[in-house]
Amino acid sequence: MAGSYPHPTQMEIHRPRTLGWGRAAGLLYGDWGTSKAYVIGLAFAAMGFASLPIILAVCALSLIVGLNYIIICKCFPSGGGVYSAARPHGRLLAVVGALLLIADFTVTAALSTWAALTYLGVPGPWIPAAAIGVILLFGWLNYFGPHHSGTLAVAMGIPVFASVLGIITLSIPHLTFQGIEFPHTDFYPNWVAFTGVILALSGVEAIATLTGVLKPDKGSPPDHPRVVRNATKAILPVALEVSLGTALLAWAVLSMPHELQSELTARRDDILRFAAEHYATLAVGPGAGKVFGLFVGVSFALLLFSAVNTAVAALIGLMFRMSGDNEMPKSFTRLNRHGVPTIPLLVSVAMPVTVLLVAPGLEALAGLYAIGVVGAIAVDLGSTAFNRALPIGWPSRLVMGATFALLCCVWLTLAHTKPDALFFVTCVLLLGLGLRAWSQKHKGITTVTVPKNVAAMVESMELEKLKPRPLEGGKLLLCLRGITPVLTFAVEMARMRNATLYVLYVREVAVAFGASPEGARARWQDDPEAALIMKTARAVGEEVGVTVVPIYAVAESAGGAIADVAATLGVDELFLGASGHSALAHLLHGSVVQQVVRNLPDEISLVIRG
Repeated sequence: MAGSYPHPTQMEIHRPRTLGWGRAAGLLYGDWGTSKAYVIGLAFAAMGFASLPIILAVCALSLIVGLNYIIICKCFPSGGGVYSAARPHGRLLAVVGALLLIADFTVTAALSTWAALTYLGVPGPWIPAAAIGVILLFGWLNYFGPHHSGTLAVAMGIPVFASVLGIITLSIPHLTFQGIEFPHTDFYPNWVAFTGVILALSGVEAIATLTGVLKPDKGSPPDHPRVVRNATKAILPVALEVSLGTALLAWAVLSMPHELQSELTARRDDILRFAAEHYATLAVGPGAGKVFGLFVGVSFALLLFSAVNTAVAALIGLMFRMSGDNEMPKSFTRLNRHGVPTIPLLVSVAMPVTVLLVAPGLEALAGLYAIGVVGAIAVDLGSTAFNRALPIGWPSRLVMGATFALLCCVWLTLAHTKPDALFFVTCVLLLGLGLRAWSQKHKGITTVTVPKNVAAMVESMELEKLKPRPLEGGKLLLCLRGITPVLTFAVEMARMRNATLYVLYVREVAVAFGASPEGARARWQDDPEAALIMKTARAVGEEVGVTVVPIYAVAESAGGAIADVAATLGVDELFLGASGHSALAHLLHGSVVQQVVRNLPDEISLVIRG
């Protein structure tokens, strides 16, 4: 009987931690770093040459939020972002936070596409149709699975950083405060303008969703990984570049002559390209201005396109994770032959396309964007600050709480001043909560309110059930993809050593965001191939008196998942069969054995049998 064995399918199996801090910083910069491409132009359109104080205020807030997210990454090393932070306070709050993040990712895809095409010089009337075509293209690319874009994001971030550095360097001889005007004397107009450019915070939530795959700090135990050092290395340079870079670029733009105000207003959507052309022309000549402007436009456009791809992939993964956690319909977990959830893919393309059809321009998209960004970040910060179980000092908790309060005021202001944005986020929340209610009713799930002491008793009972039984003779782990001679070898070794044999089957799924640990709760009994292998392994083990414990895991990388399970179980030896991949498959997917060797702890022996 399956009930006589530990229930390994419920074990917390995380995604392989293969993302270094450098690539994490590249991915974060690819989303957060692009905000300067449109924030300065929006601020100039709102307040003209008096926009520097509000830009500086937003830059300071961006730096504070970035420092807060270092603490969040420390507290939630398994990733999940706002969804994981809000779960201890209630499933409904977690779903609301996730839906706000869905609204954020939706407008990220639409806004980044629009801004990228503007920087490429596409004529305004053509941009809506071209943007829809780009979204459909990225949807088609994601049909074949997510791309490991960390290295690509770093490569794309280098020319953007060079562009920023080039504009600042060329503008140094011309920087001045003479043309900068004072803002309004009344507080409210300045506050409204400040909330209008708050989307400079966009992208910071990305790092909280990446900690689940971030490499642990040196000396960190496998069962309780710490990522605070690597998260700090990823966040701090990006936060400093975003804050200081945006401030200096804004100063450069506002140091341009007032005679160019009409042109600056007309070019607000690609204002950095205009600034690059202006200062390069002053320094070298008109030809250099055109060349440098083209370089800046293409650099920012490529990074913005990378942000579009990241947003679409993140939407797919977030809906997949929520479905695996019974918060979305079960049909959202159905995969195509490339391991991509089909319905979330369609939704992730349809939502940005719909936004592009109804939004009249970049400013309208920015209005829709800010309310989702601020809402998701506020829920994340508030959930973390008010969770007393987290290891946070009181000074940090007070700063985080104050930031949360400020963002709540910003969110309420946006809801009051931008009715279109409030309508948009309300539609997303109603649609998402409606799907959640229908899904739970269809699955027969209901909510029961019980006292805290009863809930604590139930939770402790579940934890005891999930703990594997301590057996004499140690533990052996066998990874199978089919019925091969290595099964007989492993069973015989377990019999001679009186050890427990764990049999692992890894189902590779191409989902880039949050596929585990919730996705790892799938049952091997529901997978025909895995069920055949597990039943055969149990039958072979029963014949010689060996305890066989089946384990089923869902992961993007088979090699990383194998090493992660081996480390989590603390096995003595790991058995693998020789790879039968062809040379082409080895080239495309890499060797599973190599991945295992790179990630396997030194104290676990690896046995490869042909």
